Amino acid sequence: MSRTPLIAGNWKMHKTVEEAEDFIQGLLPRVYAADGVDVGLCAPFTALTALIDSTRGSRVEVYAQNMHQAESGAFTGEISAGMLAELEVHGAVLGHSERREHFGETDAALAEKVVAALGAELRPILCVGESQAEREGGRMEEKLRTQVTEGLAKVPDEQLGDVVIAYEPIWAIGTGLTASPEQAQEACAYVRSLVAERSAEQAERLRVLYGGSMKPENAAELLALPDCDGGLIGGASLDPESLGAIVDAAG
Repeated sequence: MSRTPLIAGNWKMHKTVEEAEDFIQGLLPRVYAADGVDVGLCAPFTALTALIDSTRGSRVEVYAQNMHQAESGAFTGEISAGMLAELEVHGAVLGHSERREHFGETDAALAEKVVAALGAELRPILCVGESQAEREGGRMEEKLRTQVTEGLAKVPDEQLGDVVIAYEPIWAIGTGLTASPEQAQEACAYVRSLVAERSAEQAERLRVLYGGSMKPENAAELLALPDCDGGLIGGASLDPESLGAIVDAAG
């Protein structure tokens, strides 16, 4: 089965509305002719509306970086799937390692978030990955099995392929380190095999992204891996030329 690559830039806590609008004016001409690749921007809540307006009619999709699992309620500072859908956002990043580490996100909460996103017709990008200690201790597969199986536990089998899973080795985020192609392929293939335990057909539909310091210099090699269907790009996504070069590598 042919899977369309997804290159999603995760801005984290960067870019004001003005900066986001300047960025998109630089990116749109850069990716206008890109064919056979989906492009996403995962932006702060404050910039979502401006980006939706600026990208309307283009190939660029807009994602939030988080959302709450409840439809509404006494959750000060949180945003629901319905609120994002009203903005015409395309999806949301869920369970990024920084959210897990700094804000205590759990696999149980993420299981609720994934189905809430799907229920609002948003595309969830579920992030999974091991720490350096877990990799060195030979526990990479154990960690991924827990995060993938628990994160997808409430998703009906027939919707598994609607989820995007981003494998992000925590030891390669913001460190300048990158998993070797062999390490990235091993982990991405293992993620797919976990989904195949429930549905081989949906596992073939599922897109698995690599999310550990992908940049223009290494993108082509990583994107050529048989089980790597794109990238969740951090630092390299803050410059439109850099992100555009990664999109080119995926096309």
